[in-house]
Amino acid sequence: MMDGMMGMGWMMVLWVLIGLAVLALLILGIIWLVRSLTDRSSDAPQIEDPAQRELRRHYAAGEIDQDEYQQRLDDLRRR
Repeated sequence: MMDGMMGMGWMMVLWVLIGLAVLALLILGIIWLVRSLTDRSSDAPQIEDPAQRELRRHYAAGEIDQDEYQQRLDDLRRR
């Protein structure tokens, strides 16, 4: 009679563990879904700063060298 009860106990523990695993997977799935639906900022086009665009144009035209470009770009990013 004792062996029958021990077998039932292990089965109950097994089912509880399986239930907890399914619940954890469900929660992780919901978290992943919410994050994937709300993380659209990386897909959105970036609004370009007009000052940086103008600086890039001067650099591309050869009006300023790389050092000056980098220094001015750093200054613009600090603002």
